[in-house]
Amino acid sequence: MVFTLQLRQIDVSPGQCLTLRQIDWSDFEAILTELGERRASRIAYFQGVLEIRMPLPEHEKTKIMIGEFVKILLDELELDWEPYGSTTFKRPEMAAGIEPDDCFYITNSARMIGKFKLNLSIDPPPDLAIEVDVTSKTKISAYIALGVPEVWRYEEDKLQIFVLREGEYVQVETSPTFPNLPVVEGISQFLKLSETVGASAARRGFRQWVREGL
Repeated sequence: MVFTLQLRQIDVSPGQCLTLRQIDWSDFEAILTELGERRASRIAYFQGVLEIRMPLPEHEKTKIMIGEFVKILLDELELDWEPYGSTTFKRPEMAAGIEPDDCFYITNSARMIGKFKLNLSIDPPPDLAIEVDVTSKTKISAYIALGVPEVWRYEEDKLQIFVLREGEYVQVETSPTFPNLPVVEGISQFLKLSETVGASAARRGFRQWVREGL
């Protein structure tokens, strides 16, 4: 006997991940429609495997702070950028879909000005994606399939930087986007500081750290 459940019958608690297998592309699109755009959950899809995860509150605060630090870096370096947050990126021909915690177009920012509907068969993927406390193989495989060149992962109080080389992610010590600053140490330091002095003071301190480093 086979039982069929609808998504509204399933609760995913904060910090948990629901994995669905043997999901074809049309099912994936239907699930995205049912989930809707105004939701806290994040999805990752690769070749029939769909993960739906619900972030913890501390996860959200961390990803917001890292995003703020990236904006400070970009502004202080006078680099143009376009923010795309947790946009759903999809490539049907690769059977891959992903929603980053945060992401930015930097090298390709000019191409993305005013663009709200994306087609990754034509449009480039984001230049930099941010993930917090995620080691999912499904999510990593989706990023590879979409060709995102740089992914930052924050876990266990440390930032890790990965760059895409020959079809796989390789951890590096220096961000190719910000090669002249030790962002791994700086972001980790000021994230920790934000827990005691608050977000505003940490942002101001980080900006001063960037200016001194430049």
